[in-house]
This record gives sequence, C-alpha cells and structure tokens, in this order.
Amino acid sequence: MKFTRLTKLAADAVGSAQRRLPPDIRALARTVPVHYLAGPDTDVLAEGLEPDILGLFTGNPHGTEISQSDPAPPQILLYLESLWDFAEGDVEAFREETRLTYLHELGHYLGWDEDELAARGLD
Repeated sequence: MKFTRLTKLAADAVGSAQRRLPPDIRALARTVPVHYLAGPDTDVLAEGLEPDILGLFTGNPHGTEISQSDPAPPQILLYLESLWDFAEGDVEAFREETRLTYLHELGHYLGWDEDELAARGLD
C-alpha cells in the first residue's frame, strides 16, 4: 500500500483514539506531535532498537523538566511500514495496531512504565 494511504489511515486512527480519551488526557495528547514515518532511521537503529519497531516516544515525559542530555521536545513516531507488515496487509488490523501503538507511546509521554502500560492493556 502506498505511504500516503497508510499515513491517512494512521492519522485517522490516531484522531479517533484521541477523541475517545478522557478530556484531561485528550488535552495533553493533542500537545504531543505525532510523526508518521516509513521506518526507523539509522540513529534509532544505532541505539539497538529492532528494525521492525512499530513506534517510539522521544523527548521528556509530561511533567518532567527538559534534560540537558535530551533537549528535544516530546514526540511520538509511528513507523507505518512496520505497522503494515505487522498487520499482514489487513486494513482493519493496521488501524487497530496503529491505535494501540499510539496509545502505548502516549502512555510513555504520560510517564507510564512498561508494567503500567501492560496493566492498561497497552503492551
């Protein structure tokens, strides 16, 4: 599927997920940019992350100070080709996995660790 179509499907899934969030979390979620990329760049892979990673939160979590070691603003990266491969070419599975991946990365922005994400069904 073409990247432009995957981007549209993903953006729709993220928008729908945001609309379903409680108002206080929805307001926070809308402040974090979401970037739709084909796949991880070499910098991400150099950090030891797998090439088939579905998404990534970068920056500092909400409520923390910007650190000198990571001055970049918070952002969520969604890797559309990996998500599409994970969904095995099924549009509905792609939408659902995009939603779950977005919520997982948003959870990192909110400061939730892997155990807290798992407790919320976002692992």
